[in-house]
Amino acid sequence: GERDAINTTIINFNNEKMQITWATRELFPNENVSFFYTFGEGKHKVWKPCTTYLLDQDYNSGCLFKTEGPTLAISIRNSNGSEELFSKELKADFYIKPNPPENVTFFWEEDTVTVSCNKPERNARCLRLELQYKSKFDKEWQSRTSKCCSVGEQGFDPRKCYSFRVRLRRLVPHCNVVKYSSDWEAETFWMNGTLLDSCDDDITPQSKTVIVLSCSLAVLLMMLILLILLCQWQRVQMSVLPAIPDPKYPFADLFNDHNGNLQEWLDKNDHVVLQTKLEYEEPESITEAESQQEDGKNSDKQGPLEKILTFSGAAENNDGKAAEIACLIPASNTTAPFAGFHILMNDDMYVML
Repeated sequence: GERDAINTTIINFNNEKMQITWATRELFPNENVSFFYTFGEGKHKVWKPCTTYLLDQDYNSGCLFKTEGPTLAISIRNSNGSEELFSKELKADFYIKPNPPENVTFFWEEDTVTVSCNKPERNARCLRLELQYKSKFDKEWQSRTSKCCSVGEQGFDPRKCYSFRVRLRRLVPHCNVVKYSSDWEAETFWMNGTLLDSCDDDITPQSKTVIVLSCSLAVLLMMLILLILLCQWQRVQMSVLPAIPDPKYPFADLFNDHNGNLQEWLDKNDHVVLQTKLEYEEPESITEAESQQEDGKNSDKQGPLEKILTFSGAAENNDGKAAEIACLIPASNTTAPFAGFHILMNDDMYVML
């Protein structure tokens, strides 16, 4: 009695092919059943064995066969077919699953779209055309249904890209006892009446230009900031660590001609050194001489003046030796001016740049 009430799944594919399946592992464990069917009516039925079985772990779990009429009788038996385990009679037309719509077309007029498909040759009154659509900003599909085989919808934004898909539905309970719909037709992508490969192409040239300009401005701004920071850093570096003058430039002949030998350079350029010394000391000597003439009290300061004058006379008489001794042998622990530099020297010091 329980086996007479077992559940089976019955699908009539567009009234062309039948598929009957059952849960063989739960209903007939460890038993490989056989299947028979007939489209005849009355007591004298001609049963046909299944030729195309559907398997579940090597056990028969369904049968696929051609639709041959509106009335169907099925019988599930043991493996050799001698004992009937389950039987049922049904109307094959109440289990139709339609094929996907054919030749689907889209007609756009401003914000309104109309979708249509070919009308099936039979049972069109039992079918409804379902349209689903969504933009890339929508999470759920929007659905519209109309009589076969045209459906329209309005309110589409021309700036958005939409995905569309359509299918055919079988009416329940007037035509079917099971809510069967066809598979979805291939999904298409539209934007303002233009067919696209996908909604990823929904990037207009204007937005591309905006992206390029934004990136360029960002790069220029970063370069300007780096330039300002570099200038500020150079200023700080110059104030904290001032540049040290290179002695090569004021004394080019000392390093180029004499390889840094100060003694040799002084021997050859003693008149230059003498002139430099006089430029630094002469104003001071003249001031001291004037002060001595006015006061007449500091006779002990006249010594340096006489030495300088004597040194000048020696220079005029081409006494090179005296000038060289005056320049190279300073007094102990005295400061010797040299081309703008003041050097603290003693008797044992030898200078070579």
